[in-house]
Amino acid sequence: MPEVQGGVLLLLLGLLYLGTLWPVQGALLVSRYDATTKETRGAIRSIQKRSVDDAKMVEVLSVTVHCTVASRFAHTVMTSSALNKANSSQEIFFEVDLPKTAFITNFSMEIEGQIYVGVVNEKEKAKKQYEKAVSSGRTAGLVKASGRKMEKFSVSVNIAAKSNVTFILTYEELLQRKFGKYEILTRINPKQLVENFQIVADIYEPQGIAFVDAHATFLSNELLPLVEKTVTDNKAHISFSPTLDQQRKCPECDGSLINGDFIIKYDVKRASSLGDIQIVNGYFVHFFAPPDLPRIPKNVVFVIDRSGSMFDTKMKQTRVAMESILSDVHPEDYFGIILFDGSIDLWKESLTKATEENVDEAIQFVRQISSRGSTNINDSVMKAIHMLQDDRRNKKLPERSVDMIILLTDGMPNAGESNLHRIQQNVCEAIGGNMTLFCLGFGDDVDYSFLDVMAKQNNGVARRIYEASDATLQLQGFYDEVASPLLSAVDLRYPDNAVDSLTPHHFSQLFNGSEIVVAGRLSENDMDNFLVEVFANGFEQDFQVQGEASVTDWDVIYPEKDYIFGDFTERLWAYLTIQQLLETSKSGPAEKKSNATAKALEMSLKYSFVTPLTSMVVTKPETEDGPSGPLIADKLTEEQRQQADKQGIGASYQHSAPRSGGYSTAVAHHPTYFVDGDPHFMIELPEREDALCFNINDSPGTIFNLVKDPSIGLLVNGQTIGDKMVAPDGKVNTYFGRLGVVHHTLGVRLEVTTEYITLSQDGQKVKLLWSDQASLKGPSVDLLLTKDRSVKVTLRDSVKFVILLHKVWKMHPYHQDYLGFYTLDSHLLSPSVHGLLGQFYHGIEFEVGDLRPGEVPEKPDATMYVKGHQLNVTRGWQRDFRKDLKKGENVPCWFIHSNGTGLIDGSAEDYIVSGLFNTV
Repeated sequence: MPEVQGGVLLLLLGLLYLGTLWPVQGALLVSRYDATTKETRGAIRSIQKRSVDDAKMVEVLSVTVHCTVASRFAHTVMTSSALNKANSSQEIFFEVDLPKTAFITNFSMEIEGQIYVGVVNEKEKAKKQYEKAVSSGRTAGLVKASGRKMEKFSVSVNIAAKSNVTFILTYEELLQRKFGKYEILTRINPKQLVENFQIVADIYEPQGIAFVDAHATFLSNELLPLVEKTVTDNKAHISFSPTLDQQRKCPECDGSLINGDFIIKYDVKRASSLGDIQIVNGYFVHFFAPPDLPRIPKNVVFVIDRSGSMFDTKMKQTRVAMESILSDVHPEDYFGIILFDGSIDLWKESLTKATEENVDEAIQFVRQISSRGSTNINDSVMKAIHMLQDDRRNKKLPERSVDMIILLTDGMPNAGESNLHRIQQNVCEAIGGNMTLFCLGFGDDVDYSFLDVMAKQNNGVARRIYEASDATLQLQGFYDEVASPLLSAVDLRYPDNAVDSLTPHHFSQLFNGSEIVVAGRLSENDMDNFLVEVFANGFEQDFQVQGEASVTDWDVIYPEKDYIFGDFTERLWAYLTIQQLLETSKSGPAEKKSNATAKALEMSLKYSFVTPLTSMVVTKPETEDGPSGPLIADKLTEEQRQQADKQGIGASYQHSAPRSGGYSTAVAHHPTYFVDGDPHFMIELPEREDALCFNINDSPGTIFNLVKDPSIGLLVNGQTIGDKMVAPDGKVNTYFGRLGVVHHTLGVRLEVTTEYITLSQDGQKVKLLWSDQASLKGPSVDLLLTKDRSVKVTLRDSVKFVILLHKVWKMHPYHQDYLGFYTLDSHLLSPSVHGLLGQFYHGIEFEVGDLRPGEVPEKPDATMYVKGHQLNVTRGWQRDFRKDLKKGENVPCWFIHSNGTGLIDGSAEDYIVSGLFNTV
């Protein structure tokens, strides 16, 4: 991270990340030193005292989150004010987590009476400002991938001495009903005490409120009474406002107890089978979830990927999830199981009724699933379709039942039909609208966009399954959502002469605990004959209900509220319409796609929604530290979130000491080892919240062994290259310019240079250029090439690694292109693994003490005790380029001098080999 005069201060606010207020470097150092001795930590506090004192000169005046819900449509405003009491300027960060389903509608900053407001523009029109911001070195993206339910909004501003700033962020979303509840989630992680801290929610539901629950993951017995809840028939007020003392971890502590999720769940009363219809200001909304309906039997075929990439953890989690799912299949349901890789295996040729005996037999079957082979999605899904069609034709299934297919895959099709568009076309034509396809994409390597479009073309949805310890629960949770259909072929009808611009009003199913929402614009004001009809297929008979809509007079129901947000029905209609148009632009007929995109853009601009087609341009004020510059707030698509996860090299890892208040991720269990730069070796140790680093310097052309695992025949070697010529200072820099990988057991051989990638296996050879974009999947190795950026290699039942390409200006007088090498999942290798990197794969024990000033004030020296040696080490930084290939990200570490002497076994010369694929 760049240094900023006066300290970079973090004000991380809430839906909320409220970060500790101190300079970034100081926070990183203190966090990293937690693994050292008490004396060392005391010395660090002394060294950092002035920086921390500077940070205390910023006072957080207030933090407020106010959510107003009018008929499930939530309007949330987050406001925070801070005062810079210092005699120098300070840069303050505002970071907020907001739901992925929400659209940002406003962001503004008030500084010294001047208001800076974000403006929503067409994304293409904002592009030049975005590129200008990037080229000037500023952080241009304000919205980043954050988590499964949330995404992060982040902006910083430099505040002059004795000045204050107020941040205001507004977003809107339609709350979705799941398992019979609506949920409002507020994520808070203060890490500091806040003078005026408040979360408020006001819920207005004319239909009547059935119940309201409010809780938080951090609530203790002492904090529980602070959650105030007032509920009447049709409104609820919830607030949480702890004082400074109530926030403290202990009476004398500065640390805060407030750390986790604040969650409000509620539902509404449902007396009418027609549902609830509200008409406000020329727009109507219809909420349909009739009570007390019996479930319809379902016929479901589970199509499960067992290709080589599903090995180990993913396959185990799938087996466990399927056992639980099969145990919960209703006795009146029918089910089938199809396993696929390059070939297809069926549990039975037809669907089978879910009797206890059949379920037990199916569970025994799924317990035997093992990973192997390639990925044939087309033929496996087509087989499921034909199975359902044949059983329907032969009258083996209940007449009044719904048909569905649940596809689980973690990869790209590379056997049978591999053209994604043709697969989608084949499946859509075969289904013909007569069944529902749900697609579950497991992990980061799957093409989520392909699955998303295919599911929506066939009345279903796609869902990402995150590769984490709770993947089994994710799979079960999705099944639970669709396990109990109540109605099928649901058709909601409204007077043709009274409404226009309807949102989707034909649905394949209504599931237990969910809700159908339709909105529209009124073409006339006469509501005397506003007849609403609903037709659907029920359990034993057709479902049919009709009635006249009555106008809800909000002024009468809520006389004390002049403004809840009076145009909420129009904005709810716009929200749903834009979502429908965005889906049509991706998965609709070709002739409708361009029109849908244009209409969605027009409405996004009209209603100031930040959607995938628009960007919010935020102009930062001009300061003494630099001119003003535009920043861009974009709406991330699920594909963009997946790509961000993949490049962390994904959100699948987290540095041991993130910026204070930074977000955590679901998978951060195993350390990462890498070598990059000229060349810098890094050993990350998350369990110790620390890292070690060293350089290896030798003459260009030297080949070093990086990893060697003789038990499986794995070898990774790297050859150094030098600069084009010696720089004026006489320093000769070396980098890795060529890497060789051999896995004898799998028969894999890989060579990577700065120009090409060559993969050989079983006598076959593939050569790719860095200018290509490619995904290769085989029974033993998967390779994902991102153009001019990275190649990710997954070896079956073994290590994963990522190689980055650093491109240098061709005309640079000295430097040239080079490679970075990052190992992931190294814990899967045997205890005999060794090499310059490999020897650290199973951990290393060390202690650090005797902290003392070094040659550079920001880089203190210390004494390290490791492998029986006593070493002088220096606190420094190395750059990790996985997230930012151009600038990298500084990672604090203990630097071991003299080519890692005392840390590595032997000396650097012991690791020199004679050839790129040789062991000696």
